Amino acid sequence: MPGSSGRSEPSVSMSERLKRFQTRYEPMITRVVLLGVFCTGLLAQFVKPVGDAMAGKTFLGGALLSLVGYVLYDSLKDLTASLRLAPRAQVKSQELGRFVTQAFEAQVVEISFLGYTGETLYNELYHRLEAILASPGPIRHVRIRFLVPDFRLPMRVPSRVGPQANPVDDEEFRKGLESQCMGYARRLSALAHRLTNTGRVTAECEYRFYSGIPRDKICIFNRELVLHGLYDLAARTIESSSGPEYFDPKGYQTDLTFWSSDGTSEAKTALATWNKHFDDLWDLAERSHWHQGTSS
Repeated sequence: MPGSSGRSEPSVSMSERLKRFQTRYEPMITRVVLLGVFCTGLLAQFVKPVGDAMAGKTFLGGALLSLVGYVLYDSLKDLTASLRLAPRAQVKSQELGRFVTQAFEAQVVEISFLGYTGETLYNELYHRLEAILASPGPIRHVRIRFLVPDFRLPMRVPSRVGPQANPVDDEEFRKGLESQCMGYARRLSALAHRLTNTGRVTAECEYRFYSGIPRDKICIFNRELVLHGLYDLAARTIESSSGPEYFDPKGYQTDLTFWSSDGTSEAKTALATWNKHFDDLWDLAERSHWHQGTSS
């Protein structure tokens, strides 16, 4: 049409129109009805023709109840809205850096991880530990815990993609992943030793093994913020153009839901549950034979 922007208005379904109408006009209509009932009842109480026309009705009581309903309507709406639990916010795994930075603002830093190889978190931690060698700031103690799969055991994920897309255990592929984690552990442990030797900060880093597939990704920062997500277990990778295909979850693609200590009882309960869950898994896990940093 002349004067239009040239863009056609997107079609809107009848259900969407009804939803918009309810959202926009339902509160106003409810108030009008309640106020109308009140006025009619009050009028019938004092104007005889109206009262005769509505004979047998309890006027004043109904009117007063309508007035109470009108007055309380907004409060009831707010209460109902507050009882609906808001969905937990989500962040990308690529955003782990800002949580690591925030954690290192405390005097006592404790970071716990459960997942696959922990590559994303490792990179953030390594650079952060390097930085506090020169300037520790308020930090007095750092504790880092990694729970990774026991790559020494046969696994269905990670594994090689076999006939009909069935998982086939691949010892060589597992050893490569173990070697990768071992390198992370040794480098972080070496930094922990150097920090402890400065005499200004004590630090420790330890890796332990859990049995099973890497299904969950959990990061806990200073026991007061938890990130949790699920790996895509069907994710695949190819090592070379002529090589086989592998089931190989990618942590950096994982969306993470977080719980933080906002002071509510719900948050406190969730954090206590997550911390206990990790602590229990840690206590039951097998210690790695890799080099470990120590605070002693």
